[in-house]
Amino acid sequence: MSEQKQAEQRVVIVGAGMAGVQTAVALREQGFTGPVTLIGAEPHQPYDRPPLSKAILLGKAEDSAFGVDFEDLGIELRLGLDVTGLRAADHEIDTEAGPVGYDTLVVATGAHPIALPGTEGVPGVHLLRTLDDAVRLGPVLERRHAVVVVGAGWIGAEFATAARAAGCAVTVVEAAGLPLTGALPDEVAAPMAEWYAADGAELLTHARVETVEPGRVVLADGRSLPADAVVVGIGARPATGWLAGSGIALDPSGAVTADDRLRTSLPDVYAVGDCASFPSARYGERLLVHHWDNALQGPRTVAATLTGADSGPYDPVPYFWSEQFGRFVQYAGHHAAADELLWRGDPADETWSVLWLRAGVPVALLAVGRPRDLAQGRKLIESATPVDPARAADPSVPLKAAVR
Repeated sequence: MSEQKQAEQRVVIVGAGMAGVQTAVALREQGFTGPVTLIGAEPHQPYDRPPLSKAILLGKAEDSAFGVDFEDLGIELRLGLDVTGLRAADHEIDTEAGPVGYDTLVVATGAHPIALPGTEGVPGVHLLRTLDDAVRLGPVLERRHAVVVVGAGWIGAEFATAARAAGCAVTVVEAAGLPLTGALPDEVAAPMAEWYAADGAELLTHARVETVEPGRVVLADGRSLPADAVVVGIGARPATGWLAGSGIALDPSGAVTADDRLRTSLPDVYAVGDCASFPSARYGERLLVHHWDNALQGPRTVAATLTGADSGPYDPVPYFWSEQFGRFVQYAGHHAAADELLWRGDPADETWSVLWLRAGVPVALLAVGRPRDLAQGRKLIESATPVDPARAADPSVPLKAAVR
């Protein structure tokens, strides 16, 4: 795209989280000269989310605003503004303040946490997704309340970790038989279940919430759990309700079905981050990745496409990390199609990792306190380099030395 044509192109980005901010920044870094408008529903300066369940929750930081000088970059910020619809034929989005026209639209609205049915408006029930959520939960930890966490997924484990660090009595209620069901195979999740009790948190599996009442949670089997506060972490859905009737293609989860350049089914509309799935040639399926690194990497592809510097299809090795009960957990790849699992170390120890292979080629790796395994394994996954399974299963052998 020529500089003159760029100057005439209005790019509007809906969503001021990581994906939206990085799209705006990447456009400027890659030389885009046209007007860029970033619209966010929250009134706060755009901020990073990972610290919400860590430093901010524990009162060790006041906020996690991005260190971006939007004015210097010539990026118009419109904050505290809800977007209510998309009219592609008119190249306009509808907002509370009236329509906003665009030449190119980037959908970066992220995901909404799933509420526990029947608890909307119940005092003491919390979600953890926004800065305001974290601020509201701060006093719960400060007062060392008895907390019930519903859901033993990544967010549930991270909040339970923070609550135990603050001295709260913590009970985690999980409907499945193990934590992280659906995210990890049972044989990998099983040793992670032991972390809860070791840190003083009670994990109740095969347990379902019947009702939440003032001061307690009642389970379906009749058990009653004391609860000054209830934190719900049972998943998230793409925040795409505002696209209803727009004609944009969504999958059954509500995610925008983008192509390998993150273009949507509508002309001049792109989608990045938690709200969009993309086809992965690497893994042979469409991926929906609700993690920080995806929101960081995808915008570069969009910016490259818009500036004419197409860098090829978007097909990253997914990556994320989590801090749980004194352990640093990292995951790279996608293990669904693996045909072999290798343990590197004893899961009863403080550090270990798991490597998944497909036809001898690494496709995913989970590392607990083994950052070198993660770094080397991620490179092998990216390059699709075969390894010798016997050497790769030896934790004393660096993964880069296990190449076949």
